[in-house]
Amino acid sequence: MSNPTRRGRVRAATDQDIRRTARALLVEHGPEAVTLRAIARELGITAPALYRYYGSRDDLVEHLRLDVCADLATELAEDISAVPEDGASQLFAICKGFRRWALTHTKEFTLVFASPTGNVGSAPGSALSRVDEPFGRIFLATAGRVLATQNLATPPSEVVPPEIRDDLAGFQADLLAVLRDSGLAFPAEKLDLGTTYLMIQFWARLYGHVTLEVFGNYPIPVAKPDVLFEAMLADLAREIGLPIP
Repeated sequence: MSNPTRRGRVRAATDQDIRRTARALLVEHGPEAVTLRAIARELGITAPALYRYYGSRDDLVEHLRLDVCADLATELAEDISAVPEDGASQLFAICKGFRRWALTHTKEFTLVFASPTGNVGSAPGSALSRVDEPFGRIFLATAGRVLATQNLATPPSEVVPPEIRDDLAGFQADLLAVLRDSGLAFPAEKLDLGTTYLMIQFWARLYGHVTLEVFGNYPIPVAKPDVLFEAMLADLAREIGLPIP
């Protein structure tokens, strides 16, 4: 049987083939290895042929990032399906699942959570807001259930620094839209600026801890980082008035 023609190979390089190859390069070598030239070489086609599917490397990387986010959300959905539906248990299951995923998918974590973000794609509006993506939705919907069902110790709006109130107000509107879309009967008055501020701080501490662990950047040697992580979650729970996970 003769080898496929170049045109046949181009036709065989479907969008799925391209993304699968890009993901393999990402996992094996990291985000910088995901180039149109490298993908074309793996598929046995010319780099210009890939422009039939993606307008630029940034366009492809943005779609790859969204694929990774969707896979992460699927994994976390499986995690929370195995714990009580009390909001708090699911929230901390997501936190623990996020850490586990980051430590076992370090290259994907680097692409999605440790690379510059913004309008990455070449098409206008192709970079989605984080709160509108699968991971953001599952995290925020679970946090919304906690806010709706628990009496949390949230800071008053007056403590929010004036310089960041406009930023938080925009994020607050995005959060309310996500919570409404999730089907949760969420009272809007529970999401004031103080509560929005608290959510940002919660995420910053979770993300900061995981990032330090993934890249080995603790300021001191830590023999048991899992214990430190559990202690951090317990501190967060205690500070906002949730049962210790």
